[in-house]
Amino acid sequence: MFELKVEDYLAAAHNLREYQGECEALHGHNWKIEVVVRASELNSIGLAIDFKELKEALGGVLGGLDHKYLNELAPFDEINPSSENIAKYIFENVNRLISGSGATVYKVTAWESEKACASYLEG
Repeated sequence: MFELKVEDYLAAAHNLREYQGECEALHGHNWKIEVVVRASELNSIGLAIDFKELKEALGGVLGGLDHKYLNELAPFDEINPSSENIAKYIFENVNRLISGSGATVYKVTAWESEKACASYLEG
């Protein structure tokens, strides 16, 4: 099994509905996003997936969220834009964009600070 990881950043604002504490108020984060993909085989030129393709997929997903108020965007207009839900959203959308590449997303981690993160894995 081969495993690759890329990182990017997301600057956005949100608030957590029905949260008892400071995070219920509007605030922002500069999330560090890590995406780990796995592939059981390499392609004909020895790659699990081209890093360029993976970075473009992640950048495309983050581009729709970057410098936005997440609570106004689907699906976060209906579910809380917690780090957990953000990680799951990125997981699902990057996985969709790289389908057919031979690699699949294994894990997405959303770091909301240097000391706190949430990850999403399926299975």
